[in-house]
Parts: sequence; C-alpha cells; structure tokens
Amino acid sequence: MASTARRPDRVAKLPPRERILDAAEELFQNEGIQRVGVQAIAEKAGTTKMAIYRHFDTKDALVAEWLRIVAADYQAAFDRAEAEHPGRPREQILALARFIAEGLPEISYRGCPFINSLAELPDRSHPARQVIEEHKARQTRRLTAMCAGAGLPDPEQTAAEITFVLEGAQVSTQNGSIDQTGDRLMRMVERIVDRHRPARGAAGG
Repeated sequence: MASTARRPDRVAKLPPRERILDAAEELFQNEGIQRVGVQAIAEKAGTTKMAIYRHFDTKDALVAEWLRIVAADYQAAFDRAEAEHPGRPREQILALARFIAEGLPEISYRGCPFINSLAELPDRSHPARQVIEEHKARQTRRLTAMCAGAGLPDPEQTAAEITFVLEGAQVSTQNGSIDQTGDRLMRMVERIVDRHRPARGAAGG
C-alpha cells in the first residue's frame, strides 16, 4: 500500500476500508500492534471506531488483514520472479534474494513486519500469527520447489540455508549489527546456489 503521494492527499481518495488499513499499517509499523488502539486508528483514518468495527469485527481481525496484505506482497515477488525468469529457477532464486536486499533500507528503520508482529503475538492461536505461519510455510514450499527445479541436491536443506540468510539479513539490518547487508546477502545466496549447481547440461536454471 506504499505510495509516493503525500499521505493526506492519497488517503482522502481511498475507500473507507482501505483508508482504515492504510492507517493501521502506518501505526502498527511505527508504534507496534499492542501500543496502538482502535481509537488511534480511527483518528489517523479520519473515521470512527464504529466504522472500523463495521469492516473488521475486532482489532485482531484488522491486524490479520494487514498482515495478509503484507504476505501477498511477498508472494507477488515469487510470481514476478517466475514470470521474469521462466524456466530459469536459479535466476528466480536470485530475483527473490534481490527483492529482499532492495527492501532492507526500509527495514533498517521500520523493521520487518513479520518479525515485529511475532514478537508482539506470543499466542499461536492469534489469527494474525496464523497468517504469518501460513505465509512462511507457503514461502518455504515455493522456494524449495525452485531449488528442486534448479537441480540442487537436497532442495529442502538448500531452501533452509537460503531462508536463514534472507531472514538473518533482515534481523541484522534491523539491529544495525552488520553493514552492507544487501550486497552481502546477494553474495551469500549466489554462493549457496552455485555451490550446489549441477554440471553444465544437467537440469536446472
């Protein structure tokens, strides 16, 4: 839902439900889920608490819907990687890594929405936490399939290694412990993929 337009101009043109989600996104990202109340969201969205509850039964439902939108953005990155590099799973994997690397500057000051949300939602039955867990499982399945398509041995292990690098880079960027995280991330993923790359003429990208 990001936009280069000034927020008041952009938000004024949004339908009520999207305006609420836009306000919730900004507040949850900047202040955290637990610290933000429904009244604050209503004020930011230029609406009322009653209007929010017409669209979302509870605050938990609103949090879950916001995270579904975030998850959809990540899944769209998989779709783009596959569309832009058809039949080339190695390049698809690198495109995904590049998507994460290019998003690190924003994470440096706002943090990863999934990591931040998990820290605030210890109850695994929370609907928003379930959204995150389902998204991560789907992401792992898609990455594993790419590794298999590239002919990499033990696709599950290779996908796990890449996931550790991608998620570790996000945490390290958020806490400021490592510099040049984007460049380092890309080099590490390239090494993982090329270390297991099949010989020329074998299957894969």
